[in-house]
Amino acid sequence: MSKRPQEQDVEFIKALAELLRDNDLTEIEVNREFGDDDSMTVRVARQIPAPAPAPVAYPVAAPAPAVAAPAASAATSAPPAAPDPADDPGVVPSPMVGTAYLQAEPGAPSFVKVGDQVAEGQTILIIEAMKTMNQIAAPRSGRVKRILITDGQPVEFGAPLMILE
Repeated sequence: MSKRPQEQDVEFIKALAELLRDNDLTEIEVNREFGDDDSMTVRVARQIPAPAPAPVAYPVAAPAPAVAAPAASAATSAPPAAPDPADDPGVVPSPMVGTAYLQAEPGAPSFVKVGDQVAEGQTILIIEAMKTMNQIAAPRSGRVKRILITDGQPVEFGAPLMILE
């Protein structure tokens, strides 16, 4: 005796789920045609739990030695915070997300180094995005004051790359 259509469908879905698991897939979709006006589309997907974020170690300042000064003056004498490179007027921000390279290929000289004079439009680095090498040009003429990234470093859109003065 043949199985009912619902039982066949359940077995088919179970087989797809097993195929998903055995081949380490996250999703599979199948369209079955039974006739002119009879078809069934089945999509089986699973969520892979995201890896837990790595713990971040923050530096802890050593306890300050006891000082005879009053507590109120200690709060006002805090050292100034380091300026954010993104706020510098000469910052060159990343125009895209990708991996930044300071040279055309491994072993080649860097496009620029600190102290170099650059002209507007001159290539200062490359950002690889989706297997495409994008030449990043200097937005203005100036001298390279700081390079804020390392070769092969991933960068986000808007991240500071260099500072020109």
